[in-house]
Amino acid sequence: MENISIIIALLAVVTALAQITDKIRIPYPILLVLAGMGIGFTPWLPNISLDPDIVFLLFLPPVLYAAAWNTSWYEFKAARRPISLLAIGCVLFTTTAVAAIAHHFIPGFGWAESFVLGAIVSPPDAVAATAATKGLALPKRLITILEGESLVNDATGLIAYRYAITTVATGTFIFWLASINFFYVAGVGLLVGVAAGYTFYWIHRITPDNAVTDTTFTLLAPYVSYLAAEHIHSSGVLAVVTCGIIMSWTSSEVFNHKTRLQANAVWETMTFLLNGIIFILIGLQLPTILNNIHGESLSSLMLYGALVSAATIIVRIIWVFPGTYLPRWIFKAIRKKEEMPDVKQVAIVAWSGMRGVVSLAAALALPLTVRGTEFPNRDMIIFLTFCVIFSTLVIQGFTLRPIVKWLNIQADGNQHEREARFRIASSAIEHIEENYSLSLSDQVLSKVKSKYELRIQRMQQKENEEGKLSEEKIREFLNVQQELLSHERRMSIDMRNKGQIDDEVLHRIEYELDLEETRLRLELLEV
Repeated sequence: MENISIIIALLAVVTALAQITDKIRIPYPILLVLAGMGIGFTPWLPNISLDPDIVFLLFLPPVLYAAAWNTSWYEFKAARRPISLLAIGCVLFTTTAVAAIAHHFIPGFGWAESFVLGAIVSPPDAVAATAATKGLALPKRLITILEGESLVNDATGLIAYRYAITTVATGTFIFWLASINFFYVAGVGLLVGVAAGYTFYWIHRITPDNAVTDTTFTLLAPYVSYLAAEHIHSSGVLAVVTCGIIMSWTSSEVFNHKTRLQANAVWETMTFLLNGIIFILIGLQLPTILNNIHGESLSSLMLYGALVSAATIIVRIIWVFPGTYLPRWIFKAIRKKEEMPDVKQVAIVAWSGMRGVVSLAAALALPLTVRGTEFPNRDMIIFLTFCVIFSTLVIQGFTLRPIVKWLNIQADGNQHEREARFRIASSAIEHIEENYSLSLSDQVLSKVKSKYELRIQRMQQKENEEGKLSEEKIREFLNVQQELLSHERRMSIDMRNKGQIDDEVLHRIEYELDLEETRLRLELLEV
């Protein structure tokens, strides 16, 4: 009970500190890794050990599912070639390179545990990639490649991780057998994910709309798909990712507005809490990990950590540039189909290899023993993993925004979005005129159409003075509406405090006002 209380207290501190990241505009995973390191060097905190079998099950499925939910299938499919080169080729290349460096430069590191380390630190993290690119003026395709890579590469890295652990346990590795098993594990994992995704889609379709139960099903989906895949010895990671993409694609059909608002809020909170908890846990275990590494000074450990971290960063850079341009030089079909990418954007991809919670969970999930003896160099692997996460998140995460600004990379225009909104608003006006022009008075009809007419007027974006004045009036109109919503909210609270309405009525009114305020804030951002 005391340990749980300490974790909750530390999580409250981390949450409070996370508020700072919004003001100083840094990705919150950076704060988490710094907090974890600070916790590790706090002398009075206890050591907390985790059952390795629980780590993967508890942390990985929801984190991967949340990342998959935010992935656009159309954009992912369009960028599948560069994503595959990074998610498969770069991960395997990084695994091999890091393993070679660890084996040759770290005393006592055998090939098997070196490959375990390489597999753990090879995949960049989906949450870190999303957090690092949030708010940056990056082209949409570039963001899709980074987030898509982080989604798929976990499967590649964790499959390699599984084989590396098996090699440590058995002392043997048969390449052709591992290759065949790789395709089985990946293929069956995909099939399980498809089956789970459409099963939950069917459940949502036949059950009544209920925000609580629908959100609960979204929490169950990653665990069900992961456990089902792992039960038949396939990739639980791919099953979760596939299930998440299917449910994201179909969510507009099966969820109502209340479920979508509630589920999004629940998942954002859950992802943050899981990331916070695992970095707190690694911090609490750092002293014991360092004490269990015998025969090495702190300076030697820091040198090894810097070496592996530098290798992880440099190997990605070595892969990305040839991997981007060589296929275009060799294959004419690629040159015809895809534009030559700007070298500045390629540089951002090469520098955006932040590691995070997936690598940390994989390290903590290492078995304590194999064949009746301690897992070789387990504590060293965990320490080196934390060093890589710290280095990539802090160095690359802190420098990514200035580099984007220095390279003067600009975001794509949102012409397609404006065209879509224009067509929707025009269609709504046509629908109003066709169906309500005879049944409504001119005054009511004008008020119903005014919202869509204002949207169209704003999206036309005229360059003359009249257009600019119109935009100012639209902003003034939206600001007044927002102030009126605040007045309605204050009035509702005052009536509750005076006993004129109860809390249930207040909450219903607040919910309607919150929905309207969300819409207004989005429209204000577009002006």
